[in-house]
Amino acid sequence: MTKFSDLALSPKVLKAVEAAGYETPTPIQAGAIPPALEGRDVLGIAQTGTGKTASFTLPMITLLARGRARARMPRSLVLCPTRELAAQVAENFDTYAQNVKLTKALLIGGVSFKEQDQLIDRGVDVLIATPGRLLDHFERGKLLLTGVQIMVVDEADRMLDMGFIPDIERIFSLTPFTRQTLFFSATMAPEIERITNTFLSNPERIEVARQATASETIAQEVVLMKPSRRDRAAKEKRDLLRALIEREGEACTNAIVFCNRKVDVDILTKSLKKHGYDAAAIHGDLDQSQRTRTLDAFRDRSLRFLVASDVAARGLDIPSVSHVFNYDVPSHSEDYVHRIGRTGRAGRDGKAVMISAPIDDKNLSAIEKLIDKPIPRAENPLGNTAATEDGPAEQPKRGRGKPKETKSEDTPAPAPKAEASQSQQNRNSRSGGRDGGGNKTVGMGDHMPSFIAMSFDERKAG
Repeated sequence: MTKFSDLALSPKVLKAVEAAGYETPTPIQAGAIPPALEGRDVLGIAQTGTGKTASFTLPMITLLARGRARARMPRSLVLCPTRELAAQVAENFDTYAQNVKLTKALLIGGVSFKEQDQLIDRGVDVLIATPGRLLDHFERGKLLLTGVQIMVVDEADRMLDMGFIPDIERIFSLTPFTRQTLFFSATMAPEIERITNTFLSNPERIEVARQATASETIAQEVVLMKPSRRDRAAKEKRDLLRALIEREGEACTNAIVFCNRKVDVDILTKSLKKHGYDAAAIHGDLDQSQRTRTLDAFRDRSLRFLVASDVAARGLDIPSVSHVFNYDVPSHSEDYVHRIGRTGRAGRDGKAVMISAPIDDKNLSAIEKLIDKPIPRAENPLGNTAATEDGPAEQPKRGRGKPKETKSEDTPAPAPKAEASQSQQNRNSRSGGRDGGGNKTVGMGDHMPSFIAMSFDERKAG
């Protein structure tokens, strides 16, 4: 079995790894670190939670240990799709570089430009940034990328989902052609593959798991619900979530609840708090300091439920998350894999529960096709919310006109029409009908003049 000591890392880095409590590298680490140390480009494909961050931080620290950065010219660059992931990468560098004198800067939104400019002006060995904030500094003339020796793109597929690919391509063009590139992703969409073919030079490809697979340590299930009425769907869904949390009992020590929309994150958080659950929200519209406080509280177990949009789905290393609840079925099937990857990390057991309504059938099928297996259906703890066998009661349609009269059992049925009035019968019997064949005259009523009912022979005789 491979050990970190077999990977040619520097003694100072190995000492930091040992202090962090790690002895055996994960498959992606064992596959990516040796070629990275040789200076080769690396294309790493692995499911979330497999230790991709250490796959590039450890060799980078070893390679950058010698040398010194110049002002506004970082020696290495790490691109991350979200602020939280960038902050987590920075924490990893602090952990593993504690015995090496390397400087770093974190460029993310929600922090003043002035503080970040001061760090860049001193010169940094490692620059960790989100694409938007990095280009903001470049456009302001505060940053040069011509000294980048190592460039890392982390969670590339998430970059694609968030529309960062044009920014990534521009950043690549601003760095030297001779740079070393370490490219990591959980999935390989065609657009991602096009970029790797364009900007990576003969990369070492390490694929440690089938694309878009979930960890075997995660127990998955989906609970089907059918709202009794459209206007009650949201409330019934919140009721079902609380019932599922209660069903898990003490096994649910902490959990992340994922919603598709930021507005639903806020509504659901407020609802959980109202019913006595310790919950807080995290999404892209919140201030960075608030997002950091919320994540810190969730990490140290002082917060039990984290209600999140997909900003928290990728790459966040939050240890010992017992459950993931997909309050909404993700519209992109790949996001399902990344969401449930927040639990069952580092070989631990985890559980992922998803709520699916009839409107989600198409997205649910896409997820099962992606992971190549059906998700087990679990019993709805609230029973069948689909009302009665006859279906939900039909609601009255709104309109400007008067409502149609409805018949009740007390309303007498209208009397059947008489075949003809007595006077009409008398006239027809006298005339034998308009055509002389005894047929009754139709459509004129009792007010019809008598001469009209006379036959031709009678009028001629008269």
